[in-house]
Amino acid sequence: MIKPFSKQGKTFIGIIVLVHVVFFLLAYRYTRIYMGDSYEYIYEALNIKDSFFFYSGNPILPIEPEYMTQRQPGYPLFLLSVYLFTINNWVVLVLQNVLSVFNIYYARKMLLRLGFDEKYDWVLLLFIVAFPSQFINANTIAPDILLQTCTVLYFGSFIKLWQNRELKPAVSMSLWLVTGLMVKPVLYPFAIVHLVFVPALFVYWKMKLQRVVVIAMVPLCAVLLYNYSNYARTGKFHFSSNQAFNAIYYYYPFVSATQGMDSANNFLRNERANIHAIPAYNERYDYANERGVAMLKGNIAPYMMFHLKNSARIFVDPGKAEMDLFTGRLTYGKLYSKKAEGFFATWKSKGFSGMRGYLHSNPSMPFVLLVLLFNCLRAVGLLLFFLNRNTNGIVRLFTFMLVGYFAVAAGPIANTRYFIPVSLIAIGCASLGYMGYFKTRRVTG
Repeated sequence: MIKPFSKQGKTFIGIIVLVHVVFFLLAYRYTRIYMGDSYEYIYEALNIKDSFFFYSGNPILPIEPEYMTQRQPGYPLFLLSVYLFTINNWVVLVLQNVLSVFNIYYARKMLLRLGFDEKYDWVLLLFIVAFPSQFINANTIAPDILLQTCTVLYFGSFIKLWQNRELKPAVSMSLWLVTGLMVKPVLYPFAIVHLVFVPALFVYWKMKLQRVVVIAMVPLCAVLLYNYSNYARTGKFHFSSNQAFNAIYYYYPFVSATQGMDSANNFLRNERANIHAIPAYNERYDYANERGVAMLKGNIAPYMMFHLKNSARIFVDPGKAEMDLFTGRLTYGKLYSKKAEGFFATWKSKGFSGMRGYLHSNPSMPFVLLVLLFNCLRAVGLLLFFLNRNTNGIVRLFTFMLVGYFAVAAGPIANTRYFIPVSLIAIGCASLGYMGYFKTRRVTG
């Protein structure tokens, strides 16, 4: 029986609430609640409020087509739900903390449906508390916690679909996927996976397909309708203005790794100048897209190895830069400066002799190493989950596709923020993996 509000469950959620309160107070102390993209979401929310104009740029400046489709409307509408009453981002953060607590509660409830034993709550709690990105993003004006809500509810609907074999959870899956892709564009290609996977389940179960195919098509239809809406506004049939430039931006870390940071910065500066020199938006978009694809094709094998290697990094990245930005020890200007001052850059240039100075100037490093340790343990637990044949193969397959999709989508720009949408799913499955391991050891021992 599922008992999310058992005495142990209440203790678990109480600790989670306490940690959120602590991080909210830290955010209030350091006041570093904005990231580089925050103001675009704020602009769009205010533009919708003032003139029902879905535009993420400054309305005082000349209108640029890129900003009409750069940010999906989900998070600006979330901000608007507060801005209609008060222009106060601290209220937004309170709501995001409540959402974060709900996400963790729902993730635990989902685990109980999969057979999670409450006495292993300590494993789940350790992995959550040892992942500070969850609490940092809950206290940052950014859409990632809202996207996590959509992703966790999408995955929970899948669990209900697998267990009950009914159409209603399939409807919920489609609706939560639509909501998620309207929060951030990273999810919209997953509409194809959804369209194939959900009907395939019904084929596997030898159930009728007519209605489920229609239901599974809803996210793809939503993407096409949104693309058409963007075409009507900009003259280009597309989902986000980011998607064309991202092909070039993904190539930037590859140039940095193979040719050095100076070459990478020159490359990015020149490409941006070439794009901006094209007057028509649809031509700028096509040029950026074609240029990015051409560069990737020219180095397909080495780039793909580089991409996949960095995708794997997302499972263990402790998020040092994110922590330092949150506490004010690092600024975005310094983060994106030409000079590389990170741990590996210092080790490469100065060796062991440079570590003393690095640790002195980076007091967060011991905490970062602790987070890294737990991230590695989480990765091992996730592997144990995927290898555990006592867990249904369909559940393991879908989890692998969803978590793996976000890792591959992040690629060379992988960091903790891009892992947030599926972090609770990964943490929960890692906890299940350790639970299975401990039970097996107890039986065989």
